[in-house]
Amino acid sequence: MVASIGEQLRLAREGRGIQLRDICEQTRISVHYLEAIETNDYKRLPGGVFNRSFIKAYARCVGYDEREAIEGYMRYLREHGESTDDVSTTPIHSKVYTETPATRSPILTVVLAVLMLALLTAAALAALHWFQKRAAANSSPHRSSVALVNEISAFYYRDTNTTSSVGLRETDRSALQ
Repeated sequence: MVASIGEQLRLAREGRGIQLRDICEQTRISVHYLEAIETNDYKRLPGGVFNRSFIKAYARCVGYDEREAIEGYMRYLREHGESTDDVSTTPIHSKVYTETPATRSPILTVVLAVLMLALLTAAALAALHWFQKRAAANSSPHRSSVALVNEISAFYYRDTNTTSSVGLRETDRSALQ
């Protein structure tokens, strides 16, 4: 009887004197998975394309023909009635969408969306108008500090430049006496 691919890979590894830990370090495949390959326990492997990749890497590491290892793996699966497909052929049904019809008309949804957008726009415009009106009300009764300083400066310089002996202010006359 011909040895299975797992046994052939194990024999190749032992013939070269390689430990499973060494293969694990070179291939980055868990020792748990390597043991599963050697014992033909493919249910412990992740499945699909990973199984073939693991077997291919294991074969390369022990100097075994990679293509022959993959063919032996596929042959083993066929002999034991397991699927050789990498891709699942069962249809996947979405769990998000249901087969029940929509309870609301799409036209009603569009009308509600437009109405909500109009209300938000009106609220934003009302808030903008309120802030502008508030800013205008706060600035009109009070003079700005810059305008007030300019007016006081002009008044002061006008009074100090027009002093004469006849036109002295009352406070200046009392200071001179």
